[in-house]
Amino acid sequence: MQTKRWNGFKRKNIILFLIIAALAVPLFFGWNTKMPKGTSYISPPSSVSDIRLLYDLTYLKNEELIHEQRILAEQIKMVEEAEDFVVADIFLYNDYYNSEKNKFPNSTQKLTDAMVAQKQKHPDLKAYLITDEINNSYGPALNEQLKTMEESGINVIITDSSKVRDSNPLYAGYFRTYFKHLAPGEGGWLKNPFGDNGPNVGIRNYLRLLNFKANHRKVLITENAGMVSSANPHDGSSYHSNIAFRFSGDAVSHLLEAEKAVAAFSGAELEGIEYTASASPAREDTEVFILTEDKIKDKILENIKDTGKGDRIDLGMFYLSHRDIIKQLTLASERGANIRIILDPNKDAFGFEKNGIPNRQVASELLKESKGKIQVRWYMTHGEQFHTKVIAIHKNNQVVLIGGSANYTRRNLDNYNLEADLMVTVKEDDPLALDFEDYFTRVWENQNGIYTADFSEYQDDILWKVLMYRFQEKTGLCTF
Repeated sequence: MQTKRWNGFKRKNIILFLIIAALAVPLFFGWNTKMPKGTSYISPPSSVSDIRLLYDLTYLKNEELIHEQRILAEQIKMVEEAEDFVVADIFLYNDYYNSEKNKFPNSTQKLTDAMVAQKQKHPDLKAYLITDEINNSYGPALNEQLKTMEESGINVIITDSSKVRDSNPLYAGYFRTYFKHLAPGEGGWLKNPFGDNGPNVGIRNYLRLLNFKANHRKVLITENAGMVSSANPHDGSSYHSNIAFRFSGDAVSHLLEAEKAVAAFSGAELEGIEYTASASPAREDTEVFILTEDKIKDKILENIKDTGKGDRIDLGMFYLSHRDIIKQLTLASERGANIRIILDPNKDAFGFEKNGIPNRQVASELLKESKGKIQVRWYMTHGEQFHTKVIAIHKNNQVVLIGGSANYTRRNLDNYNLEADLMVTVKEDDPLALDFEDYFTRVWENQNGIYTADFSEYQDDILWKVLMYRFQEKTGLCTF
């Protein structure tokens, strides 16, 4: 009898151990995935021979909605001037959206047509598009634009997201262990999550989507110039407000190195592509760094911590939720820095209505903790998004500008998503600094149009939303 009881006890404990292991081991892998080689990159301090700020704005003027778009046109121009190579790394590259409610320009097709035409004009052009699996709705089949590019001799590289860290480890660990090998199908019975004009998908596509990870970069490089941007040439994003930096010179070669790393861990190679800076003289009193992943956060925090009385911080952001940045903004305000922040109200997402998390809760916290010293205004969106990601730090008679693809969130800045930003330091009276000052002041003060509204317009510090934001930011169980 004792032996039977002991054997039963052992079986129960073995079963319990196996259940615990089945639950715990995936969590370990979810929390401990390493970043691929060549990511989390900071370039040496670099020179540029030319650098320009570009931006897109959607706003009201005389009760008419104005779309002031510049970035896509500049991207197309860069492609049309390329004869040696084109390397694009773009997060959203598809024409999927809710076509029953909205009508957008065919932005993706415009850039596709430019790439294909240039390849046909210059058959030896080495052309690559690196992109995220979101554009294939997390399935194996390329979307129509990507198919067209491949058929025209343009190399399409789908980023291997399995090599990237898990921003949603509570789910992704189980996905890696139990579901990863369930290959997504080419069709299905479920509606496409990104638009009614996208192909139907299966449950396996949704299982991959729930990892909430991405190659979120927006980069374009040719033998003539480079661009780092917050803008996607994506139909549903066509009217978003965005920023970009277009530049030439040594810094472009470092941007190219960062892109070669993404191609490499995705099983491809950017063959025969090297950037050689032109003989144009380097721009005076200008220092540039190429930043990816958490190196973006490091430089943001470093520069905010260096501010004090008489300094100024101007921030325009789609998502602001990173706890370290929120803390340092508050401390900078206590030291006497003047801080102005323009935020998206987080109410619009491709035809769907959002609940304001996280920006509205963060804005309330910043005003409360700074005793009203930090100023916040909301960008007034009309179905589109204030998709900008840029900060300007004015200190010691210099301006540091950091901008690109990265939102200020845990997912974007803590080595989960792939991101690319540019940091440039110039004198306060430099044309680039003055261009940014004109842009930010125009939006802040509603010059010649209606862009922004007072904090009270979307004030929201309801407790359950605050708790939801903090939980989602900490765990990654969210899309921001």
